[in-house]
Amino acid sequence: MTYHFNNVVNRRQTKSVKWDTMESVYNIKDASNVLPMWIADMDFKAPQPVIEALERCVEHGVFGYSYLDESCKNAIQSWLEKRHHWYIEKEWVIAHSGVVPAIASIIETFTKPDDRVLITPPVYPPFSNLPSGMDRELVVCSLIEEHGNYSIDFEDFEEKLKQGITMFILCNPHNPGGVVWSTATLEKIIELCVKYDVLILSDEIHSDLVFPEYQHIPLGKLASDQASQKIITCTAPTKTFNLAGIHAALIISPNQAIRHALETNFTAHGLGVNRISPFGAAALEAAYTYGENWLDELLHIISSNMDYAIAEITKAIPQIKIKKPQATYLLWIDYRQTGLTESEIMDKLLEKGKLALEPGTKYGEEGRGFLRMNVACAPSTVKDGVERFISALQ
Repeated sequence: MTYHFNNVVNRRQTKSVKWDTMESVYNIKDASNVLPMWIADMDFKAPQPVIEALERCVEHGVFGYSYLDESCKNAIQSWLEKRHHWYIEKEWVIAHSGVVPAIASIIETFTKPDDRVLITPPVYPPFSNLPSGMDRELVVCSLIEEHGNYSIDFEDFEEKLKQGITMFILCNPHNPGGVVWSTATLEKIIELCVKYDVLILSDEIHSDLVFPEYQHIPLGKLASDQASQKIITCTAPTKTFNLAGIHAALIISPNQAIRHALETNFTAHGLGVNRISPFGAAALEAAYTYGENWLDELLHIISSNMDYAIAEITKAIPQIKIKKPQATYLLWIDYRQTGLTESEIMDKLLEKGKLALEPGTKYGEEGRGFLRMNVACAPSTVKDGVERFISALQ
């Protein structure tokens, strides 16, 4: 092992949402002996070059307004071309503090109250929460699930588009299902959205967390020059390199009018010069420049953790079904054959197993009967979590 993915890092009492807020999140009195495997951040230290870049920022001691300079944009451009075979122009890139705030900005800029926004649940909760919170009408095209495999119901998808949709939000790769969408699927999405003049927002924050057997395909890479003008991509190094607290995200669009409209929105909200911190810019550049070997080994560890968890849980409890995802570090656990309700299984896990997972309905009613488990942690922690899961349900 070149890196230290076997090491357990104590994150309690570090102001960690994952480790230090379980009492309020799960409404329990004492979480000191509860193992958190819920929210999507990792328990691994960031790559050493990123840590050193942040140390240099601290040593400098001045933390004024920052921006993505030419070296940052070179690193972004090189990373996307090398990892995803997607060449972008540097002027296509806009910085933001995070992918979720970026999605909110895009919805606010390009839709208006009562406009219809299409999503494909089960899917990441902000895809529904953000449009609804801004008085947009949420339209749902539920994914088709068969034995843990998810696909888009394109007959229903087109019917919804016919009814007047302003924006479609795509999760690529898919969270929580772990799907790496195929070229054929992505091309069909583009074809239909262009046909019905629908803007596509593609959240690609998990794009680097794809296992070697698969290849992430950026939606913008597939589109023709004309179609690409209707696509806005959001991505970040934060999920990849465990930098969520650093706040550094990217909006990518070849459409100058889209970029101008976003900049106008940012200015209206006082975000003209403070969308990325000195720490965010430094971490982003270091991660994209020096983080590739770390990422390759991380994917190996996560894949191994998943293989272990799937084998042990399904052997001990045959009613549990788990399809290994193609991407992400998140297992989507199907417990429908146990006959337990969501509240029953959550209570068993928390009270008996002392294990905190995420309930499937957080991702929409289509997630009922599923749990989400984060295995981006040391193998010994995964073993502990699996044993707690089994003891809670056996």
